Amino acid sequence: MGNTFGQRKKLPKEDMQFLMSNTNFTKKQIKQWYRGFIRDCPSGQLSKKKFIEVYSGFFPDGNAEEFCTHVFRTFDKDNSGKIDFKEFLLAINITSGGKPQEKLEWAFQMYDIDGNGRIEKAEMVEIIKAIYSMLGADETNVDMSPEARTQEIFEKMDSNKDGVLSKDEFMQGCMADRQLYSMLLADESAGDATQQVR
Repeated sequence: MGNTFGQRKKLPKEDMQFLMSNTNFTKKQIKQWYRGFIRDCPSGQLSKKKFIEVYSGFFPDGNAEEFCTHVFRTFDKDNSGKIDFKEFLLAINITSGGKPQEKLEWAFQMYDIDGNGRIEKAEMVEIIKAIYSMLGADETNVDMSPEARTQEIFEKMDSNKDGVLSKDEFMQGCMADRQLYSMLLADESAGDATQQVR
């Protein structure tokens, strides 16, 4: 797509049809999102730097950069280092209004840092540390360390006790425990931040 994407005033018809078929947004809403996206990203690509800049503004008391990096990685489906409008809107569709199942699949991808289809404890600790940092929390003002929180989560979710969480274990564990679902998704933050690029 390159820079020519951003030069277009209108979203290509095939992209509009794809997004209408694959998101819950109306044609009018997609056009609104597109105008905001092109206004903020004239090249038609949202860079990691711009994403972190926008997202960090929602967490002035903390450092959101590490968490943003994980969210960006999850949005950047083709690993190009940039998010195009289709990737952006597909992700927004899930994080802001997707079904619980879709949100959990998205969250699983974020926690599965190396993309091997399982969540190891070290990956969970890394994401929880990033969430704490984003919220301005540290060891002195949280009830549990990231390591202890991870251990608690694994005790609840790792049903076969093999030390890793499969996608099924993650999904079932979150669906069975509303508190875990809310904590592990941290999706309100993602949804709020992406409203900025609108």
